[in-house]
Amino acid sequence: MEPEVAVAHYPEGAGHATRMLAVAKALEDRGATVRLAGGGPGKRFVELNGYEEYVPAVVDYIGDYQDGGNLLRVITHSVPMSGKRVYDYVQWLGRTEPDALVTDDMFAAMAATLTGTPLHVLTHNSPYFYDAVVEEVFTWLLTKQQLHACEQFLYPTVWPPCDDDPGGITRVPPVALACDEDRTVEPFDVLVVPSHYSDSFDELVAALREDGHSVTQVGGDDWEPVPAMLPHLEAADVVVCSGYSTVMEAAVAGTPCVIWPFTDEQHGVASVIERGGVTGFQVEHSIPHLRRAVRKPPEPPEFENGAGVAADAIVDAL
Repeated sequence: MEPEVAVAHYPEGAGHATRMLAVAKALEDRGATVRLAGGGPGKRFVELNGYEEYVPAVVDYIGDYQDGGNLLRVITHSVPMSGKRVYDYVQWLGRTEPDALVTDDMFAAMAATLTGTPLHVLTHNSPYFYDAVVEEVFTWLLTKQQLHACEQFLYPTVWPPCDDDPGGITRVPPVALACDEDRTVEPFDVLVVPSHYSDSFDELVAALREDGHSVTQVGGDDWEPVPAMLPHLEAADVVVCSGYSTVMEAAVAGTPCVIWPFTDEQHGVASVIERGGVTGFQVEHSIPHLRRAVRKPPEPPEFENGAGVAADAIVDAL
């Protein structure tokens, strides 16, 4: 009998959806039936890949706390919406009764515990990525709870093992969403991929074009949404990004990557990559330094796609 696996992604930023889609497709390749859930900016990628998903109540802690908000906004908006999101997931898991849940969404993970659904966590998150004490303590508690509750904690990374990694994880290669159809993209110089919380990228694009580079900006005026980014990453000579999902995709594509972090989590990921001296990546924090890095990018990275590795581990556990 084919297993039925629920796959749920966190709603902050589209990258959560793309990596969980990559695992969902790999699970389907191994004979599983998948059901998706999550919502937020990543919902459009789910739809572009031909799936429908359940959308529970959406939260945005980064927007409420880091992006011009404050702790009061978190308490009055994010916290009650979090409870609603857990409740919605409990109802969804109760209706669908999957054999397992795979997720990077803390609220889906809590719902799995409440419903007795076997849980597989897939996330690179670590408490040591955060400078703010409230974020570090919360992520430490969350990681401990998930490690206790889950069948396995799959941890996709491009950096070597280090002290910033939580204990008890199972490391897997970086996870990237591949395109189902043959898609030819003409070669160009620079792919610029802002995250949902980046700023100043328009200024960077203008500066790079002033330097004579052919630049494609995801989300720019001439950009049309695509089901997967890998063909565009493979066509570029170098990518500039903020979020870790694009870092993983660049690793799988073999494209040199310059990281310009903005949020606490992005700074933490960039720091551990920089300290690890990972080939293919360079961290910069200003437009003049980014321009110089694009002119002389790092050597290309070499990584396999961890989506299949993660799917094998999940199917083996089932």
